[in-house]
Amino acid sequence: MSLPEIAISQSHQNAAALVDSACPESVSEVLDVARCDLARNTISQWSGYTPTTLHSLTGLAGEIGVGALYYKDESTRFGLGSFKALGGAYAVQHVLRQTLDADMPDTEVSLEDINTQHFADRVKNITVVTATDGNHGRSVAWGAQRFGCECMIYMHENVSQGRQEAVEAFGAKVVRVPGNYDDSVRQADQDAKANGWHIVSDTSYPGYMEIPRDVMAGYTLMTTEAMDQLPEDVIPTHVFIQGGCGGLAGAVGADLWHRYGDRMPHLTVVEPVPAACLYESARAGTPQLVNIVDESLMAGLSCGEVSLLGWQILHPGARHFMTISDAPVAPLMQMLAAGVSGDSPVVAGESAIAGLAGLIGAMQNESLAQQMNLDAKSRVLVFGTEGATDPEVFEALVGTSADKIAA
Repeated sequence: MSLPEIAISQSHQNAAALVDSACPESVSEVLDVARCDLARNTISQWSGYTPTTLHSLTGLAGEIGVGALYYKDESTRFGLGSFKALGGAYAVQHVLRQTLDADMPDTEVSLEDINTQHFADRVKNITVVTATDGNHGRSVAWGAQRFGCECMIYMHENVSQGRQEAVEAFGAKVVRVPGNYDDSVRQADQDAKANGWHIVSDTSYPGYMEIPRDVMAGYTLMTTEAMDQLPEDVIPTHVFIQGGCGGLAGAVGADLWHRYGDRMPHLTVVEPVPAACLYESARAGTPQLVNIVDESLMAGLSCGEVSLLGWQILHPGARHFMTISDAPVAPLMQMLAAGVSGDSPVVAGESAIAGLAGLIGAMQNESLAQQMNLDAKSRVLVFGTEGATDPEVFEALVGTSADKIAA
């Protein structure tokens, strides 16, 4: 199977990026090492925790023309099939601890108390709520079930029925909202305030910063695993990461910077054309709002409003921002499922291929590749952020089931 032709729709070189620089204090103020360490230590104590696989895709690297390609495969994460399992559920644990702390001022409540359901009679009366395109809501619902609280999930009208049912399987109640993802965020926030519920969002906005920090800290477990799994003498030269609201990309950027310092890899953010809020923000130099009219097939990346925390990391940390159409989604999902030149087959969902698509598109554009210092010596890390989170959609795009590929 040959590589698909991938045209980068838009590309922006970020003049504000700090190159060959140690991690700035401004980034650590958003997401410091201690917060990330706490998240990684806490999540690794959950039952069922195991690191996900880092594939070395030697065959595909040769086809693309880079020296090495590493693919962090989140398709098996906690059985939820997405990196989001690391963020939403962890933030639920924090919210419950903080709520009980406030309700019981004479009792010191720990994260482990929440994990062991030590205060189950109190926790069952707490409700967490979030808006989602699917995966984050699944993580919040799973966390709510795991720790014993109630859960409300808001989904906009274009989210698939399969993703709704996956959330409901964890006991959450789903509320459908007309419009797009950002409309569902606003409705969830409004209803939470009216009902005394606790918002657990993966995006941050004025007046709502602390919980998204915990979500982002949870995501860094994925990056740290990947860096630990790389060959001992390998530091990636380039990392391509999905955009969305910027929470994931910011978390990955901060974690890379904490580890590698002035050897921070060349970080590129890749978004769908209809939801390029980070690209537009990079061009403008300040956060921009994009009104999403057409939904991308990459549903998990369909965000029009930038996470302010993510932006504070990406503005100095990402060297390139680019956008892609939906055209390469199915071909790349099929290519990964089939394996290339001896590579292991990989179950990659629609949003999982964005970083890989950005890499291939950049390598197929000679001037862009030169601008990005991408060549046959480059060592590239990408994140396969989801597996078949909607099995029906996956099978329709790939032509076979995820179970058959995994087997």
